[in-house]
Amino acid sequence: MTIEETIPATKTATRIIRGAVLEATGAERPYLNSQPIQVRELELEGPGPGEILVRIEAAGICHSDLSVVNGNRPRPVPMLLGHEAAGIVEELGEGVNDIPLGQRVVMTFLPRCGDCDGCRSNGKTPCEKGTASNTEGSLLGGSRRLSRNGQPVQHHLGVSAFATHAVVSRRSVVPVGSDVPAHIAALLGCALLTGGGAILNVAKPGPATRVAIVGLGGVGMAALITAKAIGVEQVVGIDTVPAKLEAARGLGATDAVMSEAALERGLKFDAVIEAAGHPRALEAAISLTKPGGITVTVGLPAPGQPATIDPLALTAEARSIVGSYLGSAVPAHDIPIYEELWRTGELAVEGLVSDTIPLDEINQAMDTLDGGHALRQIITFS
Repeated sequence: MTIEETIPATKTATRIIRGAVLEATGAERPYLNSQPIQVRELELEGPGPGEILVRIEAAGICHSDLSVVNGNRPRPVPMLLGHEAAGIVEELGEGVNDIPLGQRVVMTFLPRCGDCDGCRSNGKTPCEKGTASNTEGSLLGGSRRLSRNGQPVQHHLGVSAFATHAVVSRRSVVPVGSDVPAHIAALLGCALLTGGGAILNVAKPGPATRVAIVGLGGVGMAALITAKAIGVEQVVGIDTVPAKLEAARGLGATDAVMSEAALERGLKFDAVIEAAGHPRALEAAISLTKPGGITVTVGLPAPGQPATIDPLALTAEARSIVGSYLGSAVPAHDIPIYEELWRTGELAVEGLVSDTIPLDEINQAMDTLDGGHALRQIITFS
């Protein structure tokens, strides 16, 4: 049982916060005109048992947020968005005694209960209780701490970080050192866990392994810089946007190639990471994988979109295709690895930040992301 289930609930103080609430999914583009996300005042209850209150310092805008806005990931609304963030612990709920006030923490979008088969898989499969609570828009213990004019507002992936403050399960955060800037810490909780985890936990390349990254958004670039950080000599970036190829070269890619050109040239790699979240990208990644190689897919396409795979090639060429959710990571174990790689100067996390914006520009930021023009836009809070 979780802490939340074993300690009786207590009444906690409510504060007024400011946050970005998705009112309806599937709005017309551009979002700057249709304004599906409204920045408004909300009520936030204080932390219950097993929960903490965090003052948000920085939050990254990720495709997982956009997928809720455009309806590819159905979620209940109204919902306070945001799941990739960092902040300062300001209040502790009952039963939380292993983290101090004033501690900077990284938010993670899949809390782990520690008891289910998913948690016992050492990151291979998601936590069952965490997945269920994320789907229904609650925190890990089933509680909701957000409301507006007395009506409930749903939590996004157990975090809801596009706001001045958030109440989350203690199991949704990992402490980091005060020397890690908030905008760097935020990216450790999603982009690095997902993209970096595809490298560290699944592909596990050696220095001589030829690696390709298909899809050079924030997650794909995180995979790229992680591969370079652990000493992989040949890392090739592949995308359909020329500007992203240039960005990949700037982050250390050995080469960067348009997708069509890579396929026409018959390039082959020992390990290919697919981070675009599109069936055609997965098909390309499989085609770029050499016999005996591994294709790791971390992208999340819209539900029901099929990809074509040649089963004979899998068998005759002894290939592997592996799905990896959240980089097959255990956040409490993996985030300190990325923290130390950044601290020693080996992991160029700063290169993932394409812009910093205020919360009020959230709809325009979704348009920018939807157009493929950003790696990570960071919302900063004063």
